[in-house]
Amino acid sequence: MMDRREFLKTAFNFSMLTGAAMVAGKNIAFGAPAATAMPDLVAVKGGEPDAMFDAAINALGGMRKFVKKGQTVLVKPNIGWDVAPEYGANTNPRLVYRIIKSAFEAGAKKVSVFDHTCDSWEECYRNSGIEAAVKSAGGAMVPGSQKEYYRDVDVPGGVSLKKAKVHELLIESNVFINVPVLKSHGSAGLTIAMKNLMGVVWDRGSWHATNLHQRIADFAAYRKPDLTIVDAYRVMMSHGPKGIQSLDDVAKMGSLLASRDMVAADAAAAKLFGQTPKDVRYIRLAAEKGLGRMDIEKLNIKKIYL
Repeated sequence: MMDRREFLKTAFNFSMLTGAAMVAGKNIAFGAPAATAMPDLVAVKGGEPDAMFDAAINALGGMRKFVKKGQTVLVKPNIGWDVAPEYGANTNPRLVYRIIKSAFEAGAKKVSVFDHTCDSWEECYRNSGIEAAVKSAGGAMVPGSQKEYYRDVDVPGGVSLKKAKVHELLIESNVFINVPVLKSHGSAGLTIAMKNLMGVVWDRGSWHATNLHQRIADFAAYRKPDLTIVDAYRVMMSHGPKGIQSLDDVAKMGSLLASRDMVAADAAAAKLFGQTPKDVRYIRLAAEKGLGRMDIEKLNIKKIYL
């Protein structure tokens, strides 16, 4: 019998988002709003990470909708693990490169990238391929491992998390672009956009020790990303978040999601993974707090097939 991972590798398609059949070579918008309205979320399938990003950002009106001339930009990928790109533990470096280039093309003065890594930051930055991608694109690669870069902030409306130490780049940057990779997670079930924000705080160890899902949802209120890009090109289906460096755990979905709404992006990504958004507790909690929408069947979603 084919197990769940093998099923997802062979049968994955965007019908998981809506129940609609896949139509190759066409762009489809659906949901409650009119098809001519700006989409709430864009789902792209079938291309390389950089090409999928270009298609998604164009569907959202172009990067100039998010980045203005002279602004500073923070791009936050997942760079938490000392793992090569093909294993899906970190955000794809080609995607990070293209986002940075696009921000500069829109007029950004400076684009910074960092993560508070789990493994040694030097090895994570280098072996993920992201450091080279950032430098090649003209961005600034900033260490996230020094406590002096973090400042105490209040978390508005926090239930379990009321204060946090946040990296100064998140506080100071004009534009915040969140770029998680979709993958399994032993504690949270899935790690996507909201979970990726743990990489901008210093004291994240306490999150795992106390009410992880509530704290993820609480922190989502601190500063919502201006744009969320979910990397679902290579998806670690099990043994996340670091994996055991086995390609048997990786499904090459060749997909990407983009939205202004981080909760909607997480909900759609959960569907792509084969889960129901309300069953991922932090997604449900964030939606209940009014931080975004998980009722993706009611959203205007544009699907693009490359």
